[in-house]
Amino acid sequence: MSFLATSISRLAPRLLQSKNASCVIVASRHASSSTNLKDVLSDLIPKEQSRIKSFKQQYGKTNIGSITVDMVYGGMRGMKGLVYETSVLDPDEGIRFRGYSIPECQQLLPKAPGGQEPLPEGLFWLLVTGQVPTEEQVSWLSKEWAKRAALPSHVVTMLDNFPTNLHPMSQFSAAITALNSESSFARAYSEGVNKAKYWEFIYEDSMDLIAKLPCVAAKIYRNLYREGSSIGAIDSNQDWSANFANMLGYSNSAEFTELMRLYLTIHSDHEGGNVSAHTSHLVGSALSDPYLSFSAALNGLAGPLHGLANQEVLVWLTALQKEMGGEVSDEKMRDYIWNTLKSGRVVPGYGHAVLRKTDPRYQCQQEFAFKHLPNDPMFKLVHQLYKIVPPVLLEQGKAKNPWPNVDAHSGVLLQYYGMTEMNYYTVLFGVSRALGVLAQLIWSRALGFPLERPKSMSTDGLMTLVGANKSG
Repeated sequence: MSFLATSISRLAPRLLQSKNASCVIVASRHASSSTNLKDVLSDLIPKEQSRIKSFKQQYGKTNIGSITVDMVYGGMRGMKGLVYETSVLDPDEGIRFRGYSIPECQQLLPKAPGGQEPLPEGLFWLLVTGQVPTEEQVSWLSKEWAKRAALPSHVVTMLDNFPTNLHPMSQFSAAITALNSESSFARAYSEGVNKAKYWEFIYEDSMDLIAKLPCVAAKIYRNLYREGSSIGAIDSNQDWSANFANMLGYSNSAEFTELMRLYLTIHSDHEGGNVSAHTSHLVGSALSDPYLSFSAALNGLAGPLHGLANQEVLVWLTALQKEMGGEVSDEKMRDYIWNTLKSGRVVPGYGHAVLRKTDPRYQCQQEFAFKHLPNDPMFKLVHQLYKIVPPVLLEQGKAKNPWPNVDAHSGVLLQYYGMTEMNYYTVLFGVSRALGVLAQLIWSRALGFPLERPKSMSTDGLMTLVGANKSG
């Protein structure tokens, strides 16, 4: 069975679950037996190239939608404008990674010995291949990333020389840019490599970059918050998340390591239209290497309307807790929410540009909290708000989506385990987001996607196009 061939036994239940299921890429039911990811890709790519070539020949001129003036002025929301293979976001269902929901990923993806949360290595394999990996394949990936993790000395020196008042995300982005010195793709391109082989060097760079990200991120954390103490050595017998937790200094908390496995899995990808994913896609289309493309994505992720949201939620929750004191009645909490809205402020952590239901990423974090920290005061506050805020927002009538998103929960979990440094939270988000955007970057080059260059228009030009009176 080919890489994306429809499997009737898997597709049938999905058709019942999602109105968009027929558009979802459906992976082969059986993963390749090879434990080497590059070997698996070498088999999959020609099949997918052929499938897309045939599809374009038959349907290349087909109209797939219309564009309105509101879309042009509204941040291009709803426009079908790019191909992004690794995940699809349904407004009513939430994210699916290569066709699998988050609960399905939690059930199907391999876990660490004694662990209950999926390993991010397994999700990366799924994002790249469309196949649920075996434990042996995930173990190979863990060891491969451990083998590639060492940082060049100039990046370590650079990180050590940053001033302590430089934001962690600025340090993270700058260090990733500096890692461009290691780019296999940049060297191969300068030597005139055939474009049919672009994906192989993008793969090598992506694997190297993902392997090094925990080291960079942990170095920043230690420099800023742990007096420059050593991150220690990578343990080739540990998984990616466990090594990251150890380097951060949380080696004594098995629960924090489990949280990292969950966090790094669920923040990895959210289809291609969000700022970080789209930025990496755009910059990569210029044949910038993965280091430059991902660094650009991080600069978008650093914005308050994207990756900084979980930090803003925690600031708001802390202020609420301080003002309201200990446990308060639902009625008093409802009054507080109404006063917040009437003063022109928003309730952070609620609403989403696409989703029209509770974010599944919120729900799995909620399940984690019920399991590990059910009596934590901040979690109890978050859960109380979950019962109160949506009805208030519905009553107000302005919110298209009154339900919580991923950011409403993640900061509370991190704080519970002692990571109180809120400025750092977006760095964790960035480590995770690399899995999705770099998996896609490999496929973008494998499928020969061209330089992205949409047409822009002036307001006068747009008015002329639709026949509007300029003076009107």
